[in-house]
Amino acid sequence: MTLLSVTNLAVQYGGRKILDDVSFSLAEGRWLMLVGSNGAGKSTLVKAIAQGVPYRGSVCYRGEDVKRYRPHVLARHIGVLSQSHHVSYSFTVGEVVRLGRYSHAPGIFSQKQAGDERCVREALELTGMLPLAGRSVLTLSGGELQRVFLAQLFAQNPQILILDEPTNHLDLVYQKQVFALLETWLRAGKGRGILSVVHDLSLARAYGTDAVLLDRGTLIASGAADTVFSPEHLERAYSMDVYAWMRAMLSQWEAGREDFPAAEKDEGRQNKGVSKTQ
Repeated sequence: MTLLSVTNLAVQYGGRKILDDVSFSLAEGRWLMLVGSNGAGKSTLVKAIAQGVPYRGSVCYRGEDVKRYRPHVLARHIGVLSQSHHVSYSFTVGEVVRLGRYSHAPGIFSQKQAGDERCVREALELTGMLPLAGRSVLTLSGGELQRVFLAQLFAQNPQILILDEPTNHLDLVYQKQVFALLETWLRAGKGRGILSVVHDLSLARAYGTDAVLLDRGTLIASGAADTVFSPEHLERAYSMDVYAWMRAMLSQWEAGREDFPAAEKDEGRQNKGVSKTQ
């Protein structure tokens, strides 16, 4: 079933076209990667879907134009995670995650709804943040803070997650953790889908089932990831032989693996734990 459909979407600032006639869809159980070089219009497309910028064309959730939804109702179905979070308040992790339930409240001063605490706890557990629920967010690392806002999004319990560079500025360990969490969330419930802006083509290829490739606001290709990430499409979008570049990068790691003696590998494994205790 189609969860989200974008049809002939166009965004213009002054006389400059940022997006021009972009169309694609996101189906249930799929993870769509939105890729393209800098200035391709990826973040603008996310903002348009989230109703953050004016646009022409249509954005529909389960066949109904999202403009017909009141914001708090739309938030029950579509959750958005921005690139970065700047916090200056000393809320606890639990309090920040609990904010994700506001869209389900009948009114701003209404009491907590049945199931709110269960959703919050499940979100904290899924992201591994339950032990830190009482900590101030001001004391967290960048990776931990991103997981807090991801937990807030999980607590919101939408059917679609829209993520603008969810692992931006995070190191490899946190990138792996965040993408693994998202994959777990996608598989854990029916009627779910993910759309994420990703710069790293390796991550997009590893986790994406579908993809949309943009170049300067124009749609190059959309559909199954294997089809979109063809050598021809990528070269057109990035003006370089992406496949050759990726093979060159991989060859360096393969060469390093061969040059590293097995005995040294074993010794490194044995000493890995010792070095931490000295």
